[in-house]
Amino acid sequence: MDRDRGIERFLPLRRVEFHILLSLAGGERHGYGIIREIEQRDPASVPDVGTMYRALARLVDQKLIEAAPARPARDAEDERRNYYCITTLGKRTARAEARRLESLTHAARIGGLLPKEAK
Repeated sequence: MDRDRGIERFLPLRRVEFHILLSLAGGERHGYGIIREIEQRDPASVPDVGTMYRALARLVDQKLIEAAPARPARDAEDERRNYYCITTLGKRTARAEARRLESLTHAARIGGLLPKEAK
């Protein structure tokens, strides 16, 4: 895709960044909500809080995610939570990374490192 050529500068994504984009592809979330979703999807990939917030800052700087509109707080704790959403560029980048990983998985199957897919 011609319009995805500029996305190559973001690839490969760090694992934490890919997980964040995966989480936000499902809708707005705050940092702790993203961590909980990562834990449900892949317990071995749960980042520590510092890693998570550094990754969020990088993704915001790269314009792959952005701050979501303010949410009404249900309690005092929610007032301090920053919600994030994925941008169009972030979705395109996450798709490109998924295709890249799929290609590597395919190569691993051909090379005998992973079992061949059932037909």
